Formats: sequence, C-alpha cells, structure tokens
Amino acid sequence: MMPYLVIAVSINGEKSKESNPNIPRSHAEIVTTALACYDAGASIIHAHNSSTALTGAEAAEDYLAAWREVRARRPDALWYPTLTRSGGDKLEHVKLIDDAIGLQFACVDPGAVAVARLDEDGLPAGRFYMNSFDQIRSAFAQLRERGLGAQIAIYEPAYLRIVLAYHKAGFLPQGSVVNFYFGGPHGLMGSGTLAFGLPPTPAALQAYLDLLGDAQLPWTVSVWGGDLLATELPEMAIRLGGHIQIGLESHFDPVHKPSNEEQVEQVMSLARKMGRPVAGSKATLAIWNAPRLP
Repeated sequence: MMPYLVIAVSINGEKSKESNPNIPRSHAEIVTTALACYDAGASIIHAHNSSTALTGAEAAEDYLAAWREVRARRPDALWYPTLTRSGGDKLEHVKLIDDAIGLQFACVDPGAVAVARLDEDGLPAGRFYMNSFDQIRSAFAQLRERGLGAQIAIYEPAYLRIVLAYHKAGFLPQGSVVNFYFGGPHGLMGSGTLAFGLPPTPAALQAYLDLLGDAQLPWTVSVWGGDLLATELPEMAIRLGGHIQIGLESHFDPVHKPSNEEQVEQVMSLARKMGRPVAGSKATLAIWNAPRLP
C-alpha cells in the first residue's frame, strides 16, 4: 500500500479578489472556504489574516475571529498562520493563537528571495524579502521551545541548504516539513512580475530531491505564479512519496480562476487514479512527525 498523501491548501495569502474572485478575505469567507476544503479532502490549511502588518495580540485576534469558529465546527482541523512584516522571528501572534486554540505547525522562511515587478523596460524593480541568519536561528529555536513543527518555505535552493545545515546539527524542530516552491511564469504578484526559483519541471524537483539526499524530511510541491495542476509535479510527487500544496495564494492564471476546493477535488481525483490514499488530520500529524500527537 502506498503511503498516505497529505493535501495542504494555502487559501489566500495577500492576494485580492482582483487576482481571483474566489480568494477568501473576510472572516466568514475564510471559515466557509476552510470547511469546504476539509470536506473535499484536504487535511491542513495555511491562511493569512486581513493584514501581515498586524502584530502580536492584534494579529492573533484577527486570525482567531475565523479560526475559533472553524475549530468549534471541526475540532480536529489542522492549520497554521503566516508570518508578519515585522520579521520571521516575531512569533508572538503564533504563541497567542497556540495558547487560545492550539496549533501544530508554524512558518519559517529561511533565506532571501527577490520580490520584483518588471518595469517599462522589462527590468526587475522591487525588493528582497529576507530573514537574516539570526532571525532564522531565533525562529527555529522558538518553535523547538514551543513544541511546534516548522512549515519551511523553500523559495530557492539556498533555502534548502540552510535547512539541511540545521538538520545535520540537530537544531530543526521536530515536525519540520520542507515545502518546495517552484516559480511559475507570472511571479509572486501575478502578471508583470519576476518569477523566482526553479521552474516547475521534473528535472527541477529531482534537483531538490538530490539536495535533500537521505535527510528524512517530508516534502511538498507547489507552483507560485502559475498552476501546479497544469504541470507534471503532482503526479511525480504522488509517485515518489511527496505531498501536495495547492491553493489560491500560489495559483495564478490570467483566465482560469478556480476555487480552493476545486483544486482539492482535482488532487483527490489524481490520488485515486494513482492508488494513493489521502491522509486525514491524525494521519497527517503522524506522517509529518508532529511534536504533539493526539
């Protein structure tokens, strides 16, 4: 029997309804979307609140306005919030949410990536989103102390090399998952923006797996600024024992505007076709070696 497949959904990010009218932004929309994704077959959701500019208690309460209701209606629901603009080591909102309703995972972004639009000359203009080595060290340490698994974004190969250094030194939190982010044709912000990282091809995924080597870390695939389900990556990941991260935070197509739950249904169909069972919440915690098992 093939190992269980985890379907994770990044439901909104900082995208607006201009990008896709199905992106949930209000608290009520987040509740409705989360429940629909769980019902469709997803076992874990990543969500943003109304603004990453919020910090501390204000950020936590903005999340809890939606996620208290999700948990009340589905007590086994797995999810995790994002970081704030104050930096990847400013995790006070994570701790407050954990105290209020409990978490299993939180984000770490261990590196730097260009976030740029293409100007009138077609040249990149923008900034680098980055967390320093001190911030990375602090973030991992806080999650280890709190007993939370790390959902680790791998925007570029250097991110994975940093993670592997922590893994080799024994400083990764238990329950760490590496999420391979492949750069689609449109970039992080949609049309007219610079793509990042490796392209969504089998050779690129194999390059990441070659880097990962014999490190026993679970991994997912996703495409940012494109459509994961229009590539060969989902089938390859399912075949090789990886997992799938979909959702409207990463998806972009100028014409095709799916919902989050429609993407889950597509992955479910592919998993059935390939004979790989899909994980529920308890199986996800076990497969991803979460520090807090029920």
